[in-house]
Amino acid sequence: MRAMGVWAMLAAAAMAGPAAAADAEAGRETYERYCASCHGIEATGSGPMRPVLTVKPTDLTALSAGNEGVFPLARVVKRIDGRDPLVAHGSPMPVYGDFFEGEDVALKTPAGQPVLTSRPVADLVAYLEGLQDGQAD
Repeated sequence: MRAMGVWAMLAAAAMAGPAAAADAEAGRETYERYCASCHGIEATGSGPMRPVLTVKPTDLTALSAGNEGVFPLARVVKRIDGRDPLVAHGSPMPVYGDFFEGEDVALKTPAGQPVLTSRPVADLVAYLEGLQDGQAD
């Protein structure tokens, strides 16, 4: 029975793009609350905590530029939700514990593969994707 649920979720992901599963405005609010202190309100890596960090925060507005013009959706999801831990955060991401957990939603990578993650992470990724290449409003 569980396998049928997974297949249904994957089928839904194949028919819907990232925007269908995510809310960039909610992602902006999440970003401002949990990420801006290190990455900065403009996501360029110049937050107020930058001077005390051993590893300088990434410029999140240049993720596509650093990936041949393609937003690295799967890599960003996995970095945020903890599947690709970043030691500089003091522990695997997310350092905010259960906040980034919850009901899984499916996002589709540029290559068409579905990536499952929680709604808060999907929303945050949608916001970050909108910051690429000067798309921020």
